[in-house]
Amino acid sequence: MHIVHVFVHVKPGCEAAFEEATLANARASLGEPGVARFDVVRQQDDPRRFVLVEVYRSPEAALAHKETAHYATWRDAVAEMMAEPRSSLKYDNLHPDDAGW
Repeated sequence: MHIVHVFVHVKPGCEAAFEEATLANARASLGEPGVARFDVVRQQDDPRRFVLVEVYRSPEAALAHKETAHYATWRDAVAEMMAEPRSSLKYDNLHPDDAGW
């Protein structure tokens, strides 16, 4: 699995619009064959901060996601909502069964 955490900080007053656009993108993303999971989480003590937890079946699936129409729609819709550029970290899943546990 290829896991990406995308960290987003939106401008004041953009929370609801960002959430709506992002949930629409997440729903569409779950229909992609290479997407295993797509979570949208909001920070409890700062509702302007979100993390997108994207789990892909491969790094290639993550690249394919960025070629979809729903991703482009989301990217363009939320561009002006950002208080700062979004950032991401990539992770590999270490499953106990894969490690011989």
